[in-house]
Order: sequence, then structure tokens, then C-alpha cells
Amino acid sequence: MEKLIICTVCPRGCRITVSGDNGVVNSVEGYGCIRGKTYASNEFISPVRILTTTVKVEGLDNELLPVRSAKPLPKDKIFDCIDVIKGVTVKAPINRYDVIVKDICGTGIDMVATKNI
Repeated sequence: MEKLIICTVCPRGCRITVSGDNGVVNSVEGYGCIRGKTYASNEFISPVRILTTTVKVEGLDNELLPVRSAKPLPKDKIFDCIDVIKGVTVKAPINRYDVIVKDICGTGIDMVATKNI
């Protein structure tokens, strides 16, 4: 299997081609630095993303609390995590980095607040 990955580690945006099978990387071509090679290999084997979204704040109809995953989540779990977050309402006061959802979808990763309310 071959996959074209555009690197997002730096502004260069290298177009990296990764080849492999069954979660094993056989070759990586087109990277401009070792960080790009590492990024493309990881993206090929197990892509992850930081999830940023908002949750409702109880009693404040026009106010939403921005939240994000404390670490990158597996890409295939993102929509499951969004479904969980849709049902979350928090009560003020909330401090930045307070855990809003612990261990979301069994990933071991928390969703945290990104501002004070």
C-alpha cells in the first residue's frame, strides 16, 4: 500500500510518499527533514488529531466553553468523541485546563477547558 502524506510539521509542506503493509513502513520518500519522516511514518501507521470544539455552559445560553483534547486522539475515534461531547454541559466556574471529560471514549485522553468561565 502506498499513501501520499502532506507534512504539517513545518511550513514547507513536503509531499511524502510512504509505502508499507499491515502497519509496517517499508519506505518513506520526499521528506525534507527527519521530523517529516517521523510524522509521515506515524501518520501512515496510526493517524492522530487534536480535537477542538465547544461545550454548553449551564445558565449561560449564549456562552460556549472551548475545549480540546489534552493529547492527540486516534483519528478513527474523533466522531465517537464528538458524539460524547455533544451531550456535555458544564457549570461555571471553570478554569483553563480543568478536565471536562475524563478518558473520552476509553482513549485515556482527557478533554480540557481552554479558557476560564
